[in-house]
Amino acid sequence: MIGIVIPAHDEASLVGACIEAALAAARHGGLYGESVEIVVVLDACSDGTAEIVARHPVASLSLALRNVGAARAAGAQQLLARGARWLAFTDADSRVADDWLVQQLRLQADVVCGTVAVDDWSDHPRHALLLEQHFRRTYTDADGHRHIHGANLGVSAQAYQSVGGFLPRASSEDVALVQALQQAGARIAWSAAPRVVTSARRVARAPAGFAAALCSAVDAMRLPVPVLAAG
Repeated sequence: MIGIVIPAHDEASLVGACIEAALAAARHGGLYGESVEIVVVLDACSDGTAEIVARHPVASLSLALRNVGAARAAGAQQLLARGARWLAFTDADSRVADDWLVQQLRLQADVVCGTVAVDDWSDHPRHALLLEQHFRRTYTDADGHRHIHGANLGVSAQAYQSVGGFLPRASSEDVALVQALQQAGARIAWSAAPRVVTSARRVARAPAGFAAALCSAVDAMRLPVPVLAAG
């Protein structure tokens, strides 16, 4: 069985599209009928995220920790207990490609670190074009990159358990996991083949996540856009 973990904190506006994309990936013919189970970890949600998740054929798990590392770890543990051999991770503001799982498994690695793309920069209305150009110049969306994104990450159950899984960190939990796997000698594929589209929002859920990085880029370009914190 393959498991997909999706942590979510107040993602009512985006989680539905995320789940639909994950379900499409789970149905891909290239998996040859292997079972795929999806768990959405509802972490301190106060909006309608839980109600939207409940409308889909996925499992959910509720926490009140406001900690993405702990949320990913809890989802992974639930899937491992159900026999998952491979764990795939994405984020609730992201949409995976139909062949996302197929491409991860095709690489025959212990760990797959994928890239992300953005198709909507409207959260930065005053500087959308400049920020998009900056992203295209500075981001490596090609095989051999060294980006680490919780929105596009896969790891074998054996490798994940060998290093103890995700640490309960409020951000950079994905980086810590991959670094631990590197030190353990895991085979890592740095690939652009598994595709994920993520949001370019300015409201950061994780203090050092992708949204925060974009806001830092805006600051570095001396563009007067305030950094917003999630409430």
